[in-house]
Amino acid sequence: MRTSTVRLFLEHKLHAGLEIAATRAQANYLLNVMRLADGAEVLVFDGATGEWRARVSRQNRNACTLHILERTRAHKPGPDIHYLFAPVKRARLDFMAQKATELGVAALCPVMTRLTMVRRVKLDRLRANVIEAAEQCGVLHIPRVCEVMTLDRMLDGWDPARRIVYCDEAAPVASPLEALSGLAPGPLAVLTGPEGGFDPDERARLRDLDFLLPISLGPRVMRADTAAVAALALVNAVLGDWR
Repeated sequence: MRTSTVRLFLEHKLHAGLEIAATRAQANYLLNVMRLADGAEVLVFDGATGEWRARVSRQNRNACTLHILERTRAHKPGPDIHYLFAPVKRARLDFMAQKATELGVAALCPVMTRLTMVRRVKLDRLRANVIEAAEQCGVLHIPRVCEVMTLDRMLDGWDPARRIVYCDEAAPVASPLEALSGLAPGPLAVLTGPEGGFDPDERARLRDLDFLLPISLGPRVMRADTAAVAALALVNAVLGDWR
């Protein structure tokens, strides 16, 4: 039978011969939204063992089992890039989470700055957006969603081996590609600020860090969600898996 283009993330370590009961939401999606027949084949992944072909065994209109058949792709992690961001309003935060996942980040880390307007982040919603984006765009790993922390606390415990690319509106408008080309490959993080920018004291502290590289994203002021996509694309092009 032809394999459907439907992909699902499963919270199980997968192997051939395994049988997994779909969650209620997954069964509803497969049977009632996608209208898959009994015996239809889909693609599944677990973020660790790769992508697998699975057969849908319908129990009733609201329940089904997935039979894992064979591996179609070996696991391949994305670039070791953490995305650090000041939370924004819900719809734009959803967009940022989805696009960061599509761009292959390893972790999404909400960071509270002094000028951050949104003070509450629903981590379950953030993870749901990450999973949905991974299912749709074909990536094989699920980015880790970090606990919310303040910028100062994050910097206090930061491992300097993971360099931070800091999107700074006050940086000289020069080629970010040239600036990034000076960094050697290795663990990275990309930091974007809130809609109001960083507080002057925060900016001063960031500029004093040896493991931080400030870059400009050009002559125009971008919204936070646009800056996220631009910065991650630049880093992937120079130091990630677009090379």
